[in-house]
Amino acid sequence: MARTQRDLQGVKLGTYYVVQLPEPDDFAFWRERARSLVQCDVPPDRVAWVEPGGSGDLFAHGERRFPVPDENARPVRASRRFMQLARNAALHSDPERFALLYRVLWRLQSNPRGMEDKADGDVRRIEELDKAVRRDSHKMHAFVRFRQVEDGAGGEHYVAWFEPEHHIVRANAGFFMRRFANMNWSILTPRGCIHWDGQTMRESGPARRSDAPEGDPVEDLWKSYYASIFNPARLKVGAMLSEMPRKYWKNMPEAELIPELIAGAQAREAGMVSAGTLEFDERPETLEAIDKAIHQCRKCPIGELDNQAVMGEGPKEAALMIVGEQPGDQEDRRGKPFVGPAGQLLDDYLERAGIERRETYVTNTVKHFKYVQRGKRRIHQSPGAKEIDTCRWWIEAERAIVKPKVILALGASAARGMLGKTVSISRVRGEPIALEDGSELWVTAHPSYLLRLDGDARDKQAALFEADLAAVKERVAELSA
Repeated sequence: MARTQRDLQGVKLGTYYVVQLPEPDDFAFWRERARSLVQCDVPPDRVAWVEPGGSGDLFAHGERRFPVPDENARPVRASRRFMQLARNAALHSDPERFALLYRVLWRLQSNPRGMEDKADGDVRRIEELDKAVRRDSHKMHAFVRFRQVEDGAGGEHYVAWFEPEHHIVRANAGFFMRRFANMNWSILTPRGCIHWDGQTMRESGPARRSDAPEGDPVEDLWKSYYASIFNPARLKVGAMLSEMPRKYWKNMPEAELIPELIAGAQAREAGMVSAGTLEFDERPETLEAIDKAIHQCRKCPIGELDNQAVMGEGPKEAALMIVGEQPGDQEDRRGKPFVGPAGQLLDDYLERAGIERRETYVTNTVKHFKYVQRGKRRIHQSPGAKEIDTCRWWIEAERAIVKPKVILALGASAARGMLGKTVSISRVRGEPIALEDGSELWVTAHPSYLLRLDGDARDKQAALFEADLAAVKERVAELSA
């Protein structure tokens, strides 16, 4: 890699380059400097990345004049995946994030496929930073609450207070500009503020909580609306706290209603049932009643297809419940779960693991077969998130009646049906997940996935599947002892 003689000597003498970032979220600046340093062959341990307010004095003797790449220097290589993750990771509050990104970028020059190594600690850390920033942005989108104030000209201005964990404010300005394009608003945060006057976006420095208004006349109307749309029949306190942590409540006017709404949820649900205003009918109390109800369900487009609902089967008090994605073609025709090719393969593996299917309750998250017609064939289609979430009403009713100690979810769709959110099978398999009713959820692949593999790939996945079943059998025995 070509360099100037001055730069070559500087590296040989152990020159320590100091990069002073103008802003803590300036990814474009980092990318420009990182590219130059890589092209001049400056290794990661000879670079200090200092953001505003950082400990720049530690590197007082560092070289602040940047090496200039030779015009014939090779271009810097970075995968699309790295760039996507790096843009978000750069917004994290971890002071080591820019050094981490440069270290990985440096390694990508000799190993362009390095981001595919899931066992690599640096890769995993970038993924963790990306995930945390995306979650923080989601919370900002969901929990910013504007309050009306009067501006100097007697017009309307809306002000919100938010406390982000990371440097996400500027990155999310466009979201609020598009969503509230016709409002004059300000979002105040301790990491900096953004202001929109309907035409121009403006930034200002950090604010204090006392700079934001405490309430406005519209707030009572909003709280009345929130209380009216609260559905006690769908209340899951654990899931609610996971998605809306208590630390955000103090900035949300409706949050003061939550304890009272939770406390009165059971009585309100009973009143809605008696009044006939519940979103679904009253939850069935027997498996037979569920079977009858799902055949009449048309709450999602799958129920409108030419198919029939397929009810779960097995002992009413089974210790183990196995949950699949949805019925297939054979299941739909015969009206029984897991009787097609995937079901036959499941039976083989259950037998190897010593799990008696006749002692297990077997069902599906989605109760109807989703497909597209191709000539005389019906081609399987995976259910969407909304369809899975709609059908949770029925799978939760089955769980409430069977009361299994352990639930084995086959595939990501089944896991979403149990948890209400999408998870990665590779990340959660092999370990129990505690559910709110005291049962345990275990997640593994769907047998149909094994049917699509061959050779070494199938052998590897088959071994993982067998190990999951063995662990579940052992856990059921422990809980049933």
